[in-house]
Order: sequence, then C-alpha cells, then structure tokens
Amino acid sequence: MIRQWLNIRTLFFLVAICIVTGTIFYSNYLAKKIDVDERHKVEIWAEAQRYMANAIDQGLVLASNISVGNKDIPIIETNENDVINPNNCINLDSFKIRTDTAYLPRMLKLFKGTHKPIVYVVTEKPYTANKYYYGESVLQQQVRYYPMVQLVIVGLFIIVTIIAQRTSFRSTQNQVWAGMAKETAHQLGTPVTSLKGWVEVLKDIPGNDKIINDIEKDVNRLELITDRFGKIGSQPHLEERNLVEQVQSMMAYMRKRAGGKVDFKLDVKGGQPVIAMISPPLFDWVIENLLKNALDAMEGKGTITVAIVNEADQIIIDVTDTGKGISSANINKVFRPGFTTKKRGWGLGLTLTKRIVEQYHKGKIFVKWSEPGQGTTFRIELKRSLS
Repeated sequence: MIRQWLNIRTLFFLVAICIVTGTIFYSNYLAKKIDVDERHKVEIWAEAQRYMANAIDQGLVLASNISVGNKDIPIIETNENDVINPNNCINLDSFKIRTDTAYLPRMLKLFKGTHKPIVYVVTEKPYTANKYYYGESVLQQQVRYYPMVQLVIVGLFIIVTIIAQRTSFRSTQNQVWAGMAKETAHQLGTPVTSLKGWVEVLKDIPGNDKIINDIEKDVNRLELITDRFGKIGSQPHLEERNLVEQVQSMMAYMRKRAGGKVDFKLDVKGGQPVIAMISPPLFDWVIENLLKNALDAMEGKGTITVAIVNEADQIIIDVTDTGKGISSANINKVFRPGFTTKKRGWGLGLTLTKRIVEQYHKGKIFVKWSEPGQGTTFRIELKRSLS
C-alpha cells in the first residue's frame, strides 16, 4: 500500500513536470514569434512617423494601418539624447502622462530594459535622430506569464492530490488497524473466558492457593490486553482520573519486572492531584509502552524518571531513561509502523502509543530529547479541555 501510494505520487510529479516544461518551451516559442511581429509593427509605425514628418502621403496610410493593427503595443518616442516627446507616445495611460511627470521616464526605463530601440536618423550633420522604445503588449505578457500561472495551478493540483492520497491512505490504514485490533480482541476473548472458568474450578480444589493467585493475575492481564485491543478503532469513554495514581500504578507494575538494577523515579511539579480526562486502560497502555521501551534501551540497568508537570492549560508527562539513546537519523522514524531497532518485536508499540495519545486523547507525543549513549526523553502533552 505504501509503495503503491509513493508510485502514484511520483507519477503525478513526473506528469506535472512534463506539462510545465512543455508549456514553458512552447510559451517561449510563441513569445519570440510575437516579439518579432510586434517589433515589425513598431518599425512600420516609426517609419510612418518619419514619412508624416516629411509630409509624405504614404505616411498617413502607414500610420492608419499601424493604428488599426496596434491596439496595445506601448511606444515612447525620444530624440537622439533620449528626451521624451510626450505628444508621440501611444498605448500608455494618458491620465498619468498629464498628471504624473515621473510616469513617462519610469516607463522609458522599463522599455529600455525590455527591447532595443528602433532608431531613424533624421539628419547626419548635425546628427539628429528619433528613437522609438516599446514595451510588451498585453498578449505577449499573457503568453509569457501563462506558464507561471499554469505552474501554480499544477502545483495546487499536486498538493490537493497528495492530500487526497494521504487521507485515503490514512483512512485505509486506520481501517486495517481497527480491523486487526478488533480481530485480535475477538480471538483472545474466547480462550480468556475459558481460562477464567478454569481458574474458578481450580479454586475449589484444595492445595492450589499458591498457584491460583499467579494464574489469576496472568488471566486478568490477558483480559486487560483484550479490552485494550477492543477499544482500538472506536472512540473510548474518557473519565476524570488522577494521572499521578495512573502513572504510579504502571511504574509499580514495571518495577516488579525490571530487576534490582533499574531505579524508578516519579517527579510531580505544580501540585497534586493532576486530573485529566483519559481512557484508563488505554492511557495505562501508553505509559507501559514507554516504560518498556526505556527498559529495553537501558539493557537491565539505569534510571527511569517520569516527570509530571501540572500547568494551567495543559499537562506534560516526560519519560526519561539513561539508555542507549536514539540516533538523529531514527528520531523521525520511531512512531512509524514496523520500525524497530530490536532483534525481536513488530515495531507497533510506539505507533499504537501515538494513536492513543493523539487520536483518542487529542494530545501530542514526540521525542523531546535523545543522545546516543546518554538516554532519551519522550514527552506527552495533554490539554485540560478536549473541546
């Protein structure tokens, strides 16, 4: 599924690049043709002005033709010293010519950077000449800027397509997650129920008291896991709970399985109790996953510190270990499905943790700090209000 989505995205990029590249080349080709045609029109117009200046009737015909054919090519006439003749400037804003003395010099500077002027020598000695500077017509501007407009449109199209593809991919992924979780819960449900029945039977047999307690704890654990998986894919019921008590409970559970060389510390700042709206079994799962990852990173010895900061608008939970840390290349990958640095495991623990925190509790979870050989801090941020 991921590979297919990447292939589709790559295909869209390639098609878009081909379209834009082809359009740019073709637009430049058209712009050059229009530029040649417009220069020819300006030459005819300038020649007509020369004929008219010499009272030649042909100039009237040429001027009439160019006035009909030239509706939008802006032209400025100057002498040999670039002194503007305001009476012989066409297709420019007549109001600005009258009211803004800087308008024609500004346009002349623009035209000088656009095209070489057309020069007609009036007299050789003394040297006098008329120069005709001209700009781009509306049509040429449209042709020139059309690829940019198309690039923006294609860019928006690509963005919309990528968003649609990602939304579709996430929707499919969510459905797969929910389906797998519910199927796991369903498959575990029957044997767990059966095991609970056998526990009750064993309780009636004298002499089994010592093993019954351990078996019952394991069965209850399986029942809790089944309940957690059953809640994935559906909106869980949130309750007001004291996060300090929830975290203490999970730390006590993990302490029994960590060995004597791991030190657990809890630091609460901002006063107790720390009340938040959570789903207790799912939130416990989040803390358990983070503590398990910390234990795996420390390889049996070190310190795990859970800091809870009770702020006015949010609650912050930092889980810090003194383990091997995460390389900078892997920090952005730790929440991806299937990513793991362990020899055993599916790489789903942190992915599920992220889903529980962000989708069900509307919070955030991220790697706040990590340094190879020094340790890692995972941070959870929960809002006071979920509205």
